[in-house]
Parts: sequence; structure tokens; C-alpha cells
Amino acid sequence: MARSVVVTGGFGVLGQAVSEAFAAAGDKVARIDFAAAPHSAVAGALDIGGVDLTDAAATQAALDKVAAAQGGVDVLVNVAGGFTWETLEGGSLDAWARMSSMNLMSNATITKLALPLLVASGNGRIVNIGAGAAIKAGMGMGAYAASKSGVHRLTEALSEELAGQGVTVNAVLPSIIDTPTNRADMPDADFSQWVQPAAIADVILFLASQEARAITGALIPVTRGG
Repeated sequence: MARSVVVTGGFGVLGQAVSEAFAAAGDKVARIDFAAAPHSAVAGALDIGGVDLTDAAATQAALDKVAAAQGGVDVLVNVAGGFTWETLEGGSLDAWARMSSMNLMSNATITKLALPLLVASGNGRIVNIGAGAAIKAGMGMGAYAASKSGVHRLTEALSEELAGQGVTVNAVLPSIIDTPTNRADMPDADFSQWVQPAAIADVILFLASQEARAITGALIPVTRGG
């Protein structure tokens, strides 16, 4: 039976790969993104652009549209987020607030609002995008790693909060993802060691599956090329 899947940040490279994977599996996919429109289509997907996921009213309106079109929400994949590299001495304090807003508060907002729908599903799945770089932060990674560490703690706490309610909550922790932006930012790196978006999508699909029903509160590293 086709499930209703929401992918935040669904217009980006990783969100596109995740959305395509769920669609290929026969699920109904809704992509919610801050960008106005996607660069690439996903067959059959419901695209909702221009949504600030830290705005509760706008986020609720998007979820209402998804629930009406797709009959609820069974799976929520929180891909939306951002990255910055700057030292504390040379950078801006605004970066800390921006990273918290983009990576943590966006996640917490839509997850809280989607909880009634996910619980009603009976087999709800939440999959968050954490970061391997948040396990031990390197120089210039403080603001980013702090916000992603918050996603890790949210994942753990919510998994216990929802115990017994039929909803699992897990996070994948990628190393460097092979995207055009990362290649442009690190042109001298060995791209062959970077994780492919499709490989991350495969792990997310597993965590959203019935076979992964006994896994919750897990922070799963995803670090091989793929």
C-alpha cells in the first residue's frame, strides 16, 4: 500500500535523491522546500515551495495540503538544512543562530506539527539528517556541528517520547556528500571517497520500512562512497 511521504528540503540534491527513491518504491511523495520551485521534477510528487520551516503557520498550512492530497502522513524525512564554515574568532555570531534555525528549529517545528498525523498512521517513521562532523567538531565547524548535534539529541529524546506509539525516530549521519556544491568548495578533494546521495537514500528507505520497525533512537553513520 502506498504511503504518504514528506521530504523537507526536497528540491536539493539529497532531497531529490530521497524523493525519487520513495517515488520509485510506489509511495506518494510531497516535497516541502524554502526554494520557490525545484530544479528537477519527481514524477507524481506534490511540490510545495516557498515554505519557511521555522514559521509554524506556514509549515502547518503545507502539512494540511499534504494530508488532504495524500491522506495523512506516514513518513517524515527531514533533509532541509544548511552549512557554514567559519571560526568563532573570524566569523559572525549570527552564524550560530542561522545554523540553529536552519538545521534544528526547522526540524523541530515540522516534526512537532506532523506528530498527530504520524501517530495516527500507526506505523509512522521519522528520519533525520544528522552529521558525522557533529560527533567531533573540527575547526570552523562549531556552529554547524552544534546545530546538527541538536538534531542528534532531538532524535534520541523523541524516540523515547514516542515509545509505544508506533512511530520510530532515527537519524543518518553522513560524511561528506558528493554534491556539485561540495565539489566546487573542495576542488582538490578525493571525490571517490564521498558518499553518494543515492546511497544515503537507500539507508533512509530502509529506516522507513517495516523491516526497520524495531530500530529507533539510532544515529547511523553513512560514510562509504556508494
